[in-house]
Amino acid sequence: MHTNVDTLFARLWDKYVTITPSAHKIHALLVGEENGDDIVNDHVAFRTFNLDKTRLDKLAAHFLALGYEEKGQYDFEAKKLDAKHFEHPDDTKPKVFISELRVGELSQQAQDIISRLVEQMDGEQVNAETFLYSGPQWDLSKEDYDTLLNESEYAAWLAAWGFQANHFTVSVNHLKQTQSLVDVNTLLKEAGFVLNTSGGEIKGGEEVCLAQSSTMADKANVKMGDETLQIPSCFYEFAQRYAMPDGKLYQGFVAASADKIFESTNAR
Repeated sequence: MHTNVDTLFARLWDKYVTITPSAHKIHALLVGEENGDDIVNDHVAFRTFNLDKTRLDKLAAHFLALGYEEKGQYDFEAKKLDAKHFEHPDDTKPKVFISELRVGELSQQAQDIISRLVEQMDGEQVNAETFLYSGPQWDLSKEDYDTLLNESEYAAWLAAWGFQANHFTVSVNHLKQTQSLVDVNTLLKEAGFVLNTSGGEIKGGEEVCLAQSSTMADKANVKMGDETLQIPSCFYEFAQRYAMPDGKLYQGFVAASADKIFESTNAR
């Protein structure tokens, strides 16, 4: 496992931008070319299956080893997901949001496909230093991808892309030119980026101490058997946090908003 938080996030970012080229453009748009300020990442998100080899807690172990602590649990009933979020004592480090699919709640056909994929994995692989940005640990056919896509966009995405950051998130509170999510969305739309409008362009708001928006995922090529398909890859999220009654910025997540953010990778 990694011994340095910054190195891990740098590797995760490198992998992410190879299939999410719009992230570089958005980065430049929000930071401005003339000042070399960097963007503060609010959180980075991961997806996994709740099978023995790939459980959420096995992914989380990489972050716990770097000093992260579990801070919240979430249930996404309609999408059949459980999730947890983790924070580092140094609050300049990104929060981590990991979700896992409750495979047993899918159809038998989908369960069988996912089990076959995970069976191809070496059980020790999850402990490797590079695991969190290792991509798929299995071979996937177009037929199996289509079957999963029909039932769970989440399962299809994970089957195709495997283990890597599903999205990075800009901390709007730390931007220099504006700390308003409305302004950020306007900038993005004027530059031609398509936003996720499921549940509204902005999910949440001051009343829940967290407002979020996101782009729709880029498209990238994935090899499935003899075919290469262009499918949704990753997206960029934007989070504006508000102060709680005690004056501290809210650090958690809002399940109702996150539920809609998941749809940023929808293929349809």
